[in-house]
Amino acid sequence: MSNWKIPKVSPSEITPQEVYHSRREFMRLGAGVVVGSTLPSSLLAGEKLPNLVKSNYELTDKLTPLADITHYNNYYEFGTDKESPAKTAGSLKTRPWTVAVEGEVHKPKLWDIDSLLKLAPLEERVYRLRCVEAWSMVIPWVGFPLAELIKRAEPTGNAKFVEFITLNDPEQMPGVRSPVLDWPYREGLRLDEAMQPLTLLAVGLYGEVLPNQNGAPIRLVVPWKYGFKSAKSIVRIRFVEQMPQTSWMKAGPSEYGFYSNVNPEVDHPRWSQAKERRIGDFFKRQTLPFNGYAAQVAQLYTGMDLQKFF
Repeated sequence: MSNWKIPKVSPSEITPQEVYHSRREFMRLGAGVVVGSTLPSSLLAGEKLPNLVKSNYELTDKLTPLADITHYNNYYEFGTDKESPAKTAGSLKTRPWTVAVEGEVHKPKLWDIDSLLKLAPLEERVYRLRCVEAWSMVIPWVGFPLAELIKRAEPTGNAKFVEFITLNDPEQMPGVRSPVLDWPYREGLRLDEAMQPLTLLAVGLYGEVLPNQNGAPIRLVVPWKYGFKSAKSIVRIRFVEQMPQTSWMKAGPSEYGFYSNVNPEVDHPRWSQAKERRIGDFFKRQTLPFNGYAAQVAQLYTGMDLQKFF
């Protein structure tokens, strides 16, 4: 079992949310026309996202506090320990930002991030996040189904998989100066997995614009798979015929398979996956097959040996 810890913060060090937003608004107005004309306040990290649609995807689980979600992160582009991304991701510039949709599609397109935000109603969905390191969170994501983008791209009959490629910029991302992974970060899904209604392109959490350390401005969320499948800061989405080799498959093929479904019966070579520790809890809990989403997704894997296709 890997060690984990949440940094202890004194209550006196925590800025109240209402003060935080007032301070941001003062800074925005004080910056004058230059900032105001190029970056509307609704697109600043920490600002509320307007016109959210309440989703049917709700859980009774207690939500993980925002402070924990934003200060305990796996984002190797900004450091390999959990606390580094919150400290170093401020260098990431999320405007302007484009996402190229390409490959085996009838309608390739270079999408501006603000156009993507208007592609479909933004829903607030509460999903479990299960990390391969045996810790978990419950996060109220804001986003829209990846299927909405796929429908507009119109995949050809040759499209069997979807590959996600993330930003690779050493100037903004200090972690990519290290060869810990073969950059840029790449992930992939089977096309039917990508079309599954649970699969989300997230642009926010807790009703606010996605913080940099959580994958701004747009990231993938696939709740029945381990968290590393959820590529952050996406710049390219490619439709391909052959299964793409993902970053973690390339780095450790005996530890990280393409499917990466949460399966308590398949241990990681270095620790058990049978139990997990929810961030903020003392006791461990049983890990659920498909992270608790078996009713929605198990049929995608009918007839597959999930010990082999891990």
